[in-house]
Amino acid sequence: MFILTVKTTALDKDQRLRLSNRIISLNIGFAESDPTGSRNLTGSFKVNMGMSMNVVVLSLFVLSILFSVMTASDDGLVRIGLKKKKFDPNNRLASRLESEDRQALIASMQEKYGLHNNHGDHEDTDIVALKNYMDAQYYGEIGVGTPPQKFTVIFDTGSSNLWVPSSKCYFSVACYFHSKYKASESKTYKKNGKPASIQYGTGAISGFFSYDNVQIGNLVVEDQEFIETTKEPGLIFLAAKFDGILGLGFKEISVGKAVPVWYNMLKQGLIKEPVFSFWLNRNVGEEVGGEIVFGGVDPDHYKGKHTYVPVTQKGYWQFDMGDVLIGDKPTGFCAGGCAAIADSGTSLLAGPTTVITMINHAIGATGVVSQECKAVVQQYGQTIIDLLLAETQPQKICSQIGLCTFDGAHGVSTGIESVVEEGNGKSSGVQGNAMCPACEMAVVWMQNQLKQNQTQDIILNYVNQLCDRMPSPMGESAVECGSLSSMPTVSFTIGDEVFDLSPEEYILKVGEGPQAQCISGFTALDVPPPRGPLWILGDVFMGRYHTVFDFGKERVGFAEAA
Repeated sequence: MFILTVKTTALDKDQRLRLSNRIISLNIGFAESDPTGSRNLTGSFKVNMGMSMNVVVLSLFVLSILFSVMTASDDGLVRIGLKKKKFDPNNRLASRLESEDRQALIASMQEKYGLHNNHGDHEDTDIVALKNYMDAQYYGEIGVGTPPQKFTVIFDTGSSNLWVPSSKCYFSVACYFHSKYKASESKTYKKNGKPASIQYGTGAISGFFSYDNVQIGNLVVEDQEFIETTKEPGLIFLAAKFDGILGLGFKEISVGKAVPVWYNMLKQGLIKEPVFSFWLNRNVGEEVGGEIVFGGVDPDHYKGKHTYVPVTQKGYWQFDMGDVLIGDKPTGFCAGGCAAIADSGTSLLAGPTTVITMINHAIGATGVVSQECKAVVQQYGQTIIDLLLAETQPQKICSQIGLCTFDGAHGVSTGIESVVEEGNGKSSGVQGNAMCPACEMAVVWMQNQLKQNQTQDIILNYVNQLCDRMPSPMGESAVECGSLSSMPTVSFTIGDEVFDLSPEEYILKVGEGPQAQCISGFTALDVPPPRGPLWILGDVFMGRYHTVFDFGKERVGFAEAA
């Protein structure tokens, strides 16, 4: 008796047309008789040698499946199905437990790149090192080696390396909860041995480089350089649903100058067009998480036309962005332009503290009180308003009142020490490098309110309220789940088009039922000029807007997702 096993999943009509990325396993072998008889497609077909008609019928059925697989690839597109996980309260706990380490890392980066005093002059600020994959929801399957060893990975446009856990990872607990690559079991493995390390917001992964074939859908990328990780510290990688990361960024940010997978896909002629696109399914009721399409775009994934903007700096998929609007009202912060990155490896939307605080206030998100901010408003609030009314250049105001110096483009901390005395709020002791950014935020907030013709008392009261809504260093802010209907739309200006996000799209629900919590999809990240101000548009944005990464024309496109 032969056993023929067909492994597949329940597909609807549209999905059956996308079978080109499915791996259909046909295993034929001898077996003892089974009293349970034949099974459906999700189990095993058991065919008696004497039942020739059944064998013929089954063979024709299998051939029809294989034929559909071959014809589905006629459009030259390679589709990779994505899985989606819900936000897990346990993952949130792990993220909070790691927050102190992450804040320590950010503090060290602030020291290195000058992020803490708005004096950064380093153009290569390592955004990868600020990434936190804890909230990553979308991941897919690849194979490494011959025969392929299966791994779930995040397809990450915000980094450029491929890494998976190594069988030589002995001392990191996380490795024992994930698939591990075994070089000895691959016929196409080639030794490299060069050491590798990547610093993330949740700790560094380290290991060594190797070469092997990488299977993505029905494609095989030969001799791909990747990292076998031997160290994955912290709770984040332990709790993660994915095994590794497959970076889809530019080679300029590839650690060890390894050629990214995407480059090799093009070099080896595996892809028809130098374009890939993301469709992320935000419908929580559906099992299908989304799809990456290599070689072009699927017209069923979007509505209307894409708005394209050029990549302004290779490395990340970075482009210029205009102002951010809250409830159709401009914030003014990015009126002169901000940089933005389309990042599939980040779930949230990260942006400057100045704007995130305004959003927090508008949606009623919890925050932390900034005494430096309150001190600036109490001591200099009226002066700032007077200077704005006198049409003083906003970027020079904080230097005029002595809290910053002006370097010709933006304010820089004077380094003068000053503190706020308890009780009277007089300046006699807070670090000047905290007062400078607090002052610059106050200027933006007051300028925004003056444009709305608010009175001076209302403006000062509004800014004081914002001082109570500063984003938490923990990186997340809670909101009332029952208040979504009263929250405003938040919009982003890209290529002269306005892209809206509704509360249902930017608020993330953690858990179910009465124990459910709602978390703001916005988190603060301050990157100074010339690299910033910077926004990272993660899955919250890419879920609403189908995103095209056009490598050939060096541009990014957005259209409403279908």
